[in-house]
Amino acid sequence: MKTKFKFLLGAAVMAALALPASAQFLGKEDMPVTQPKMTGQFWAPKPTELTPYAAPNKPVWRLSEILAAHKGQADWVQPIVRNKDQVADYISVAPGFKSKPHFYPDDRVVFIVWGGSIKVSIDGYDPFVATKGFMVNVPFRHLFTLENVGSTPALRFEVRQNGSEPIYPASETPDPLKGFTYMKVTEQPGPSKEKDSNPIYVDYMKEFNGTDKSYGGKFVWDDHFTSNILRGKGAPVPPDTNKGHFHVGWTEFWFVMEGSIGIKIEGEPYLKTEAGDIITAAQGRWHRAGDDPSAAWSTRVPFNPRPPILHNFEVTGD
Repeated sequence: MKTKFKFLLGAAVMAALALPASAQFLGKEDMPVTQPKMTGQFWAPKPTELTPYAAPNKPVWRLSEILAAHKGQADWVQPIVRNKDQVADYISVAPGFKSKPHFYPDDRVVFIVWGGSIKVSIDGYDPFVATKGFMVNVPFRHLFTLENVGSTPALRFEVRQNGSEPIYPASETPDPLKGFTYMKVTEQPGPSKEKDSNPIYVDYMKEFNGTDKSYGGKFVWDDHFTSNILRGKGAPVPPDTNKGHFHVGWTEFWFVMEGSIGIKIEGEPYLKTEAGDIITAAQGRWHRAGDDPSAAWSTRVPFNPRPPILHNFEVTGD
């Protein structure tokens, strides 16, 4: 009897093995996403009923619709993802905005700038101005501020760990937080040390856009956060019989950085997306993301709560 695993990792992931060294991607990966498959076959629990999409979660958030809903506004927050592990929002701030200094206690915060100019000042690092396509990683327990230094609203897609709330220095008045009372405290231990592991930022437009670089390597990688740059050439759309894979305990979502990512999620039709859109595959649903043939190159940036989460592929045979 012949048995095979039906799956689609995509040429972008497999090309990582040939990725040249880059100063942007430092440190070592204890569990690279390209590691060999486990040998043998297994029984993996999959929900009998499809995991529902509870608001604000949905298969695709289209940036064009988000911008239309907030037309004429400079300051707004659009909730995008809410699950047991992570939360994500599209956030717009008006020219002249500057956040209060703050940090997150035990987990990093990550964001992708998609409009305007944001000056990012992180304690222990040189300040920099992030424009469209900058992927920014703020290590935990590092005070930071964000300032719109441009003449137009600044837009970013921000991802945080669920339950992680900001902490402010005693010299600041904390922003109100529903269900919490801020207490004056002392704290230990100090900030994380990251200068030899995850990059503080990646300038995607400079490093990848318009090039022939496939894959792209990791962006951030720790025990509570995994995010890679998955870039590849447009390819034919597989048939619906190719279910892709599912995750037992986690919901996965992606930011579309470039081109058009095609997504097939169990219970949903095949969907084409555009740059700036957000895709979410609910926990336990079969899903298959790929580089739609309508674009020469496409890139998606996945966000996962573990490094990396287990992929379960259907076993078929004759």
